[in-house]
Amino acid sequence: MKKRLKVVTATLLTAVLLAGCGAGGAKNNTGTDGQGTNSGGEEKAVTISVWGMGEEAKTLPTLAEQFTKENPNIKVNVQALPWNQGHEKLLAAVASKKGADVIQMGTSWIPEFAAAGALADLSPFVEKYPEMKEDNFYAGAVEAGKYDGKYVGIPWYVETRVLFHRTDLLKEVGFEQAPATWEELSDAAQKLAARGDGKYGMSIDHKEQSLGFMFARQNGAELFDSAGQPNFTDEKFVEAVSYINSFYQNGSAPKDLGIDIVPAFKEGILPMFISGPWMIKLIKDQAPEIDGKWAISVLPKKENNTSLLGGSNLSIFEYSQNKEAAAKFIAFMSKPETQIKWMDQTSSLPATTKAWENDVLKNDENFKVIGDQLNAAQPMPVITEWMPISETYLKYFEVIYRNNADVLEQMKLFNADAVKFMK
Repeated sequence: MKKRLKVVTATLLTAVLLAGCGAGGAKNNTGTDGQGTNSGGEEKAVTISVWGMGEEAKTLPTLAEQFTKENPNIKVNVQALPWNQGHEKLLAAVASKKGADVIQMGTSWIPEFAAAGALADLSPFVEKYPEMKEDNFYAGAVEAGKYDGKYVGIPWYVETRVLFHRTDLLKEVGFEQAPATWEELSDAAQKLAARGDGKYGMSIDHKEQSLGFMFARQNGAELFDSAGQPNFTDEKFVEAVSYINSFYQNGSAPKDLGIDIVPAFKEGILPMFISGPWMIKLIKDQAPEIDGKWAISVLPKKENNTSLLGGSNLSIFEYSQNKEAAAKFIAFMSKPETQIKWMDQTSSLPATTKAWENDVLKNDENFKVIGDQLNAAQPMPVITEWMPISETYLKYFEVIYRNNADVLEQMKLFNADAVKFMK
């Protein structure tokens, strides 16, 4: 597929780069690209900077200190940035060609910054640092770190979507196990909704951009055709959107929630919902009364049970003068034992499959389910046009679920808009 920049920020970034504005990236104290050596053959001291995102990044200095103990000639300066400021900070870094050596990239950011030439291709470092090898990680996580054939983001931590369900309430309507197919999910949701007024079968977040595409993949739909053009009028895509809409139209899912999901889950108002691993702790903390009465399971299957893969990758800034040292740090962060320590500190789930052999992950029922689902998880398409396409989908889906509008007709309109983004 020919990649064309339609995301405004990515277009601006490219224009800046073509204009050649700004000086080169921050120099290290040796003036070399990475770890230089002195005349005696010893490594010279290097200081690398790392930008981490969110509250969890505030704990990153602990691992950075361990890295420096093992690599005393490389010091690490960590700056934790709020997610809502990280994007702007990266834009400024690309414009000036001055930024951190290692940057944490949310999977949805990679197409934009890779298209602007801001992320180094990490393939040349893989042979020297085998911790970076693609087959060490979940396939979907590797896919999320690639752009235009280049390996620009090493998987760091991952998350996916699973089915949360009240086991006790499902048993009351005849389900001893979680729904395993689309047909069973619909049947269970309708039976749960039939319990009485104010009760529903499940929550379906109509503001979740990825949901329609995730179900379409489960139905075997290809989001783009062989020419790389949007394929959202395909019969299988339309069937998937119709399936989601059926939950709203038969009363299984509320069109307007107006309530928090955890209290509604606790009270049995919404006994099923699809979400990520972070909800496990929230339910345990906020609804201890239902301990033992709920569980998670892999998503129900149609042709497959593909879920969404999200998380974060670690990239090297293209204008870094410390690429060698930065790669060594990323390799350290990619080790299974390091990722387990990171999980202990932040609850972030490891991207390397070897880490999932750890007893904590192997023996916990919830983690076992998440690990199984990660084997059937894919990121959203890694193209710069994806953000406006997915946002536009929500506009047409709202017409469908609120008005029970003809799904094919709405998908024709959506597809026409999506084609425009590809031009």
